Amino acid sequence: MSTHTTEEYNQRNASFDNSLRPTRFDDFTGQQKVRDRLMLAVEAAMQRGEPLDHVLLSGPPGLGKTTLAYILGVAMGVHVKTTSGPVIDKPGDLAGLLTSLEPGDLVFIDEIHRMQRSVEEYLYSAMEDFVIDIMIDQGPNARSVRLELPRFTLVGATTRSGLISAPLRSRFGLVNRLDYYLLEDLTRIVKRSAAKLNVSIDDNGATEIASRSRGTPRIANNLLRRVRDFAQVRADNHISRPVADEALSLLEIDPKGLDEMDIRILETIVTKFNGGPVGLGTIAVSVGEERDTIEEVYEPYLIQEGYLQRTPKGRQATRMCYERLGVRPLKGALQDELPL
Repeated sequence: MSTHTTEEYNQRNASFDNSLRPTRFDDFTGQQKVRDRLMLAVEAAMQRGEPLDHVLLSGPPGLGKTTLAYILGVAMGVHVKTTSGPVIDKPGDLAGLLTSLEPGDLVFIDEIHRMQRSVEEYLYSAMEDFVIDIMIDQGPNARSVRLELPRFTLVGATTRSGLISAPLRSRFGLVNRLDYYLLEDLTRIVKRSAAKLNVSIDDNGATEIASRSRGTPRIANNLLRRVRDFAQVRADNHISRPVADEALSLLEIDPKGLDEMDIRILETIVTKFNGGPVGLGTIAVSVGEERDTIEEVYEPYLIQEGYLQRTPKGRQATRMCYERLGVRPLKGALQDELPL
């Protein structure tokens, strides 16, 4: 089995995601508190005729951080320039990006926690004072050149907010965390996407897809695309609950939203390591997947649903995990399980 990095996972099917992205707050479903706070901030900034304050969006992949960044740009009526933390590997890259901005523009930096610390430090003065100091030459001829920047808005997105340094975090005026979506919100998203894809779907079919989407719109849209293919070939292009169930069963996605890799991770911990605790690196090698992908993509949902827990010694399966796999725990397998 081939492996993929978290960045590749997040960028798969990008054109498909872009075609389904809402472009206005009115079309954005879910995350009501975050949406209300951002709408209020936009309205206040527009009334004052000022750029929006810097925004930090955190949360698991696929919840709408990039979508919200573009919606903010549309709401403010400004251009959005997009980059990612790993791409900006030297101060000159950052200076080139910021000096090309027009007043009020929005800069979106995805995975901002992966930015080089030496580059991050240049952001401090850029975010606070809208200037950036660049060193020219080296040795005795070295000198600092101050570049004036137009007032801009930085929107940072991260899947691991704990890795963002305190100095950088403190410079964001609006800090928001996105949580997994409720079933009813995901159902509305599936129905909206189906309308854009010109595929017929009823309420029960949309709910069936949403219930297996792990609380994540990106997964819901990807599952919808696969169910659409099945419905087109075998169900006269109409998605009902039985059609969705049959299509998703073909994809080995169970009613709880667990896919083949989820099951492989849980089975590895239970059958090979007696339920744990076992280190993340060992799990990654055993299932043939990148450890970052397991930690950022698969593990959060497994922990949230109660199948897995983190302990000081490593990852450990819970009683619910054994019940889901239909396996009886060996003696002592759950002795380190944390109390509920």
